Amino acid sequence: MSTQNYANHAQRVPAFLAMLALLFLTFLGSLVNLYQSWGDHQRLYSASLIVTLSIGALGALFSARIFALKAQDRAIRAEENLRHFVLTGRLMDQRLTPLQIVGLRFAADNEFVDLCKKAADQNMTQDDIKKAVKNWRADTYRV
Repeated sequence: MSTQNYANHAQRVPAFLAMLALLFLTFLGSLVNLYQSWGDHQRLYSASLIVTLSIGALGALFSARIFALKAQDRAIRAEENLRHFVLTGRLMDQRLTPLQIVGLRFAADNEFVDLCKKAADQNMTQDDIKKAVKNWRADTYRV
């Protein structure tokens, strides 16, 4: 595996993308079925139920993904706060947002503290923080 850096750090989850495509196609098919069933009162109920279930499945898929990312963000925030405390004896600046902290996790220890201060003072975006990292510290566990 090549060394992780800003250009290649983004990870994709093929199973999530496949499920998203499958559920989206199911949703489109359910809409077609509902349209074709519009005049037939015997099929209208089941067609509308399939549309409702498709919307629910898409919502569940996105909710599961968002919940997992939020849990990872909380763990990263705790880890980086501990790292900052170990390096400085102080907790991280309270002005740092969770997204900024997630971006800061890529900074090596020798630039982490200065980048934390700069990110808080200049209200840097997560992407700007990642671009400012000179010595990239790989994180291959977050997806």
